[in-house]
Amino acid sequence: MKKIVLSHICLLVIPMLLPAQQLTRFAVVDMTKVYTAFFKESRVVRDFEERSARVQADVDRMTREIQDLKSSQSNAELQGDNEKAVRLENEIYKKSEFLKEYFKLKTAELEDQKKKLSQSSTFLEQVYNELRLVAESEGYSMVLNLKDVKGILWYSPAIDITDRVIQNLQGNKSR
Repeated sequence: MKKIVLSHICLLVIPMLLPAQQLTRFAVVDMTKVYTAFFKESRVVRDFEERSARVQADVDRMTREIQDLKSSQSNAELQGDNEKAVRLENEIYKKSEFLKEYFKLKTAELEDQKKKLSQSSTFLEQVYNELRLVAESEGYSMVLNLKDVKGILWYSPAIDITDRVIQNLQGNKSR
């Protein structure tokens, strides 16, 4: 009888002594989407979007100029005006190289400006607080930025908390 009672006690106590296995639950968030949704009404973002549109308009204008020069070059070649065709070819080359450099430089400037916007301390603090709130309330122990983690090959949309974070941020904005 003592053995039976002792074995029952052991069966009840031993599982309590073993450490509980804790599963790590991951969530993902698209910070670019959060940034866009959070800042879309701000003056800083409107300025960024206007600057981006101006750069795109400049690129489009320069591309049309190059296309017009190519058309003129073709016409010069058809008319047998080799001197004009060579001059136009040189001009096309110079403008194409300028366009490449301009695009590269302006894209880098815009990306830097966008990065600075998304890293402002107020924004990061608010996002961090909302991420923590959503993650803790839903039992996630880790949240990954979907765009920064190159190792994510697949994820279930059920773990994407982007929309919930945006809703919380927008709710706080209206308060």
